Amino acid sequence: MDKLSPFLHLTPHSLHNPQTHMPLRTHSSPSILYVISDTKHLSPTSFSSPKLSLSILDSLGELRTLNSVRELHAQMSKLPKNGNLAAMDASLIRYYLEFGDFVSAIEVFFVGFTRNYLIWNSFLEEFASFRGNPNEILKVFTELSRKGVNFDSKALTVVLKICLVLMDLWVGLEIHACLIKRGFHFDVHLSCALINLYEKCWRIDKANQVFHETPYQEDFLWNTVLIANLRSEKWWNALELFRGMQLSSAKATGGTIVKMMQACGKLRALNEGKQIHGYVLRFGLVSNISICNSIISMYSRNNRLRLARAVFDSMEDHNLSSWNSIISSYAVDGCLDEAWDMFQEMESSSIKPDIITWNSLLSGHFLQGSYEMVLANFRSLQSAGFKPDSCSVTSALQAVIELDLFNYGKEIHGYIIRNKLDYDVYVCTSLVDMYIKNDRLDKAQAVFHHTKNKNVCAWNSLISGYCFKGLFSNAETLLNQMEKEGIKPDLVTWNSLVSGYSMWGRSEEALAVINRMKSLGFTPNVVTWTAMISGCSQNEKYQDAVQFFIQMQEERVKPNSTTICSLLRACAGPSLLKKGEEIHGFSIRLGFVDDIYLATALIDMYSKGGKLKLAHEVFDRIREKTLPCWNCILMGYALHGHGEEVMILFDKMCKTGLRPDAITFTALLSGCKSSGLVDEGWKYFDSMKTDYNIIPTIEHYSCMVDLLGKAGFLDEAVDFIQNMPIKPDASIWGALLACCRIHKDIKLAEIAARKLFKLEPYNSANYVLMMNIYSSLNRWEDVERLKDKMTALGIKSPHVWSWIQVNRSVHVFSTEGKSHPEEGEIYFELYQLISEIRKLGYIPDINCVYQNIDDKEKEKVLLSHTEKLAMAYGLMKTKSASPIRIVKNTRICHDCHTAAKYISLARNREIFLRDGGRFHHFMNGKCSCNDCW
Repeated sequence: MDKLSPFLHLTPHSLHNPQTHMPLRTHSSPSILYVISDTKHLSPTSFSSPKLSLSILDSLGELRTLNSVRELHAQMSKLPKNGNLAAMDASLIRYYLEFGDFVSAIEVFFVGFTRNYLIWNSFLEEFASFRGNPNEILKVFTELSRKGVNFDSKALTVVLKICLVLMDLWVGLEIHACLIKRGFHFDVHLSCALINLYEKCWRIDKANQVFHETPYQEDFLWNTVLIANLRSEKWWNALELFRGMQLSSAKATGGTIVKMMQACGKLRALNEGKQIHGYVLRFGLVSNISICNSIISMYSRNNRLRLARAVFDSMEDHNLSSWNSIISSYAVDGCLDEAWDMFQEMESSSIKPDIITWNSLLSGHFLQGSYEMVLANFRSLQSAGFKPDSCSVTSALQAVIELDLFNYGKEIHGYIIRNKLDYDVYVCTSLVDMYIKNDRLDKAQAVFHHTKNKNVCAWNSLISGYCFKGLFSNAETLLNQMEKEGIKPDLVTWNSLVSGYSMWGRSEEALAVINRMKSLGFTPNVVTWTAMISGCSQNEKYQDAVQFFIQMQEERVKPNSTTICSLLRACAGPSLLKKGEEIHGFSIRLGFVDDIYLATALIDMYSKGGKLKLAHEVFDRIREKTLPCWNCILMGYALHGHGEEVMILFDKMCKTGLRPDAITFTALLSGCKSSGLVDEGWKYFDSMKTDYNIIPTIEHYSCMVDLLGKAGFLDEAVDFIQNMPIKPDASIWGALLACCRIHKDIKLAEIAARKLFKLEPYNSANYVLMMNIYSSLNRWEDVERLKDKMTALGIKSPHVWSWIQVNRSVHVFSTEGKSHPEEGEIYFELYQLISEIRKLGYIPDINCVYQNIDDKEKEKVLLSHTEKLAMAYGLMKTKSASPIRIVKNTRICHDCHTAAKYISLARNREIFLRDGGRFHHFMNGKCSCNDCW
């Protein structure tokens, strides 16, 4: 208690009976007891005259030296406690500050003739403006206490408020401890000051403790503790306190209700929000526009736009904030047409929109992926006479990033510099992101280094950018620099590193970062594990993705819809249908049934898993179908070779009012090429530019080459390539080479191969495809020449495999590696199958063997094709009614395709085979591709 000794003079008497005290002599300021002889002729009664008070005030304006201030102060110390003393104290304080006597100024403030406690904040500002150290105020307070000055509750309330401004917890603790020791029950203002101090400088639970220990809980105290909890983001605490407040019949202020509604919005606490709305109605607070605006926002955040609109319509008066609240509600919820309707209604009601209105519309369009509209509205707000602020510019920059409009982004950067918006850290963060994604790291670094007051978000943006580009040494260097400058990395920093390493296929380094996080006290969250799962999916490490999901569950981290979407992509890649079905069930248990992104991922997974009917059922259950949903189901039908169904679905989509994008036309052209629909393909390709203003990409040109070539129009395909407005890449020449193999056009094949060998000198698939064409024409010398070239370049033939899942086990049949443990039984089953289908008309196509051996040996080689082994194993191990599902990493050969048709007929089994290009559904001796693949 030695440290608390300066405050032992605090007594209940002094707290309840304010007294003025003569200033005490201190070592630092001898001036306060300075008395001059010139005051001797003044009698005590003469000081009580108002005229004298006015004359002293007049004389204050004539002071020129510190000594003259001290002399006048000595005269004033003899005055009775009446007159205009507050003004005299304020003048004295100011003159002491002007002459640099900070201690005397503080002493006048604390123990002058009068203390106007409402001006404490202005005193602090004025004190600091004269370059005084505000901490000296508390030192003088401590010294005065030690000298025996007793302070009342109002003075101590002021001191606690000063402690809060200076973030000095210790003085506040000392005051609190002495008050407890003396058994004093604080008044409401002291308790409120302590609550605010503890909430800001210590912990919210300590602030709540002060509240609960205060015996007389008045309205002001309830509102103070509620606001403190809301500031500390203890939303549920605040809701509990609000319930207690109602039970105690205390009344909430309008500001408290507004903050409570904001909390209900953030928590998605609809029921609690409705109850507070009821409180507002019960106490007749609906005339408070700010409260009604907060209710609108609360309903909006809880996806109850009808209720939000009902509140808006029930308001007698609407201010600009009211209109902004409802427009923002519609915009954020994706109801952009309604938002614009309200915008026009607002203008017609003689209330002009402001920059906040425009920013709401900008962010709404951005959230809905309408990036072109973001930029169009950005121009419109300028045309309307508004200057874009930091929020407007941030939305525009993010849209620029999505649309890859780098030049426009540079123009916006120029605007930012001209209008001095580069002070905003979020604007600078968006600029850094834009330059990084356009491979301008030098510019990103320049923006970052010129950003003032960089917070952790700014550091994270550049670290994330380095990780995105795979520059991990740069990221680690920046991380070290960040720590040296006193900015502590947060969970976002570490998750950026995890995401980067995982995205670049470096799972081990990503796991090492997770271990570093744990050692520093961070707990990997759902974002961390989702980044791991997503990275593995992108790098085709599908089993690893599933294992990380299992580990995530073991660490009791609850997945979100993004996690499930990433996991479904991991299942869609290799067609892990059973695992995908399990995850579908899991997502239903988690309550993600209405998530549009998850539904889209399910359509993709079921389509690639061979269950197109199930994919369509998921699609049909979606109420508000987005363009990605339509694109996904279109691509699913194209993958299965149902070109006509793709066109029917496209017409239905257009009737809903959705405009197709580049991905839609990729699906359409893929459907046409898989079904040999040449005329339709030309129609859609031509309509891209003419009807929808979509510039075809290399992917669309590749589809057209494939479509023309497979249909036998090889010369037309060559003309098409020669007249392309963009330079043909490997996908174009690869499509032409594959078509040359089908039609055995060696001349064009050699032209395409030469292009491919130049563009992709180390891609083994191109050499193998060309060798197959040579071998089909018995040009064995050319085959050997290509083999020698591959050997010289160190290129190995591609690894060919097929796999089938039986129960929960995946069985792989490969041209390399270990043979299957049941190889003998599999070949026995296969020999029986071949014998059966020969009787039905099957003849082995030995042209599919590209080796210079005799015909008998070629037939044996055909038996070892991995897809045949997988089919035989599936027939052995699965029930007679269940379909067989096989995945192959390269295109199925003509012989295996024919054999699969006969096997489906002989054994009355459905066979789904997904090869390197598409799906084949064999049933009753036919294939869904109609032999067009």
